[in-house]
Amino acid sequence: MKLLDIYIDGASKNNPGPAGIGVIICREGEVIKNISEYIGEATNNCAEYTALIYGLQEALVSKAEAVNINSDSQLLCRQLNKQYKVKSPGIIGLYNQATHLLSAFKQFSINYIPREHNRGADKLANAAVKKALKKKV
Repeated sequence: MKLLDIYIDGASKNNPGPAGIGVIICREGEVIKNISEYIGEATNNCAEYTALIYGLQEALVSKAEAVNINSDSQLLCRQLNKQYKVKSPGIIGLYNQATHLLSAFKQFSINYIPREHNRGADKLANAAVKKALKKKV
């Protein structure tokens, strides 16, 4: 089975504010794709979900059959693992989009990881925001 490990993170300055996403996609321990994108004004939670959606779309393009999602967002992990309900109107649409994409895989897992184990995705998300803010100056 074609399995991908996906590390995701979102960053928002001032929350809400200028936001970016970072995604690292790995196959058998090797990085196959990095994504660092500015997504405009958003909350940190919206950025986290947007990073997930980008990662899942990329996994589908890569014809993955299974994905392990790794995030340092406890809220995102608990919502997707159905431990928490999604109450925020700003998140419901993103949550629905993410669960729809997840249904395309034969298997998936949503794993909470400590922030220090997600530094790569964090760096990509923050770099996207910094790059966009420099252009505005």
